[in-house]
Amino acid sequence: MAATKVLDRLKVGASPPAPGGVLPLTFFDVPWLFTGPVERVFFYPYAHTAEHFTAHLLPSLVSSLAATLHAFYPLLGRVRPCPDGGGGYEFFCSAGGEDGEAIELTVAESSDDFDELSGGDPRDVARLYALVPRLQPPEADGSFALAAAQVTVFPARGVAVGVSIHHVACDDSSYMHFVKTWAARCREAVGGADAVPVPPPPFLDRGVVADPEGLAARTLDEMRQLAANGPPPPPPAAAGPPPKLVIASFALTRDRIDGLKRRVAAKVADGGSGTGRVHCSAFTVACALAWACLARVGSSADERPRAHLLFSVECRRRLSPPIPQEYLGNCLRPCFVEVGAAELLGVDGVAAAAAAIGAAVAGLDGGVLDGAGGWFHKILSLVPERPMSVGGSPRYGVYETDFGLGRPTKVELVSIDKTPGTVSLAEGRDADAHAAGVEIGVVLPEADMARFSSCFADALEELCD
Repeated sequence: MAATKVLDRLKVGASPPAPGGVLPLTFFDVPWLFTGPVERVFFYPYAHTAEHFTAHLLPSLVSSLAATLHAFYPLLGRVRPCPDGGGGYEFFCSAGGEDGEAIELTVAESSDDFDELSGGDPRDVARLYALVPRLQPPEADGSFALAAAQVTVFPARGVAVGVSIHHVACDDSSYMHFVKTWAARCREAVGGADAVPVPPPPFLDRGVVADPEGLAARTLDEMRQLAANGPPPPPPAAAGPPPKLVIASFALTRDRIDGLKRRVAAKVADGGSGTGRVHCSAFTVACALAWACLARVGSSADERPRAHLLFSVECRRRLSPPIPQEYLGNCLRPCFVEVGAAELLGVDGVAAAAAAIGAAVAGLDGGVLDGAGGWFHKILSLVPERPMSVGGSPRYGVYETDFGLGRPTKVELVSIDKTPGTVSLAEGRDADAHAAGVEIGVVLPEADMARFSSCFADALEELCD
């Protein structure tokens, strides 16, 4: 494996200094308390030496990050147990100044193959983790940091920007709001001729997330009870060393998406799914296709009678009243989908999956918070069923993230490897938003990835011809 050499570790605080303060965890945040960070890497072409990078681009990256952290100052702080001893947790960020909070920015140089890493073909996911910053370890009092960043130069080839933000701090909407704000300020700092306005500042008032039923405290109590019973037994160990995991991307172009939607709608109209109509978006068909392919790779109809899918739905505009899109935090609810395993593996598996996904999304119209008290237990109950889960979304516009280097050649949601059966979704890399499709990211053992690739190609040929 090619070496990645750390050149420096910088502490970057807010500029001007941030006000600091304490913020509560909402019931949307609490379920993510004991999880981990969302980790992405953005790849950009850069035809200069490491010395040129350090002298010219790095200062702009640092100053723009400091300016961004002034508005997003909660990410500077930590989650800590509440000082009152009541067992709760809170976000805490000390006020700015010489001893104010800071995040770690790792500066590195890599001799790995930039073009291969930033491509879509299968490659060892461990190579990408050399470009991902690690959050500082938890303190003895149980508090832990929320964010870290890394910039890695590949001399004369490219630059990779890695961002890790603990999921308890925010969801993907807020994550990308932060990264795009940093990018826009950096683009201004380097004098980009096509600079676009900096995104609006984050909305920090967590009082807009009402919790009349005390869901935050109830969920935290349920999590403690689970921990008191000890961890679940580990799955049976496979013989030999664990397989090497590889990450790869699969493109669904706009014409393929439209073809899939027409074919799915036709099959549904013919009675293939048991319903007359189905909400059939690009998200729906991309998830359905990935789900059907993963099912063919890893299971058989008689192994489990039902197949399960779990994805998150963004709730900011669905709450009553709605909250600002710029709200900094988590505002997601889980959406649960299931179909018969034999149906998913059948010839009309994609149509069956799309119909079930569309029905689940349509069902949210009756109340996005319905059943919120049972979400945590339902997620836990699905773990043994090995559901497919989804990270990211095409609507977050990850390929619009320009630090003054142009559009990224590749964006990778590396952290999907933490949860088996998770795929990532992003918009396609085409600069024309109307022509852009969907990019599906997958992490699997090498042999399974070859089978997934074959299933994906066969499904497209069958459904879109």
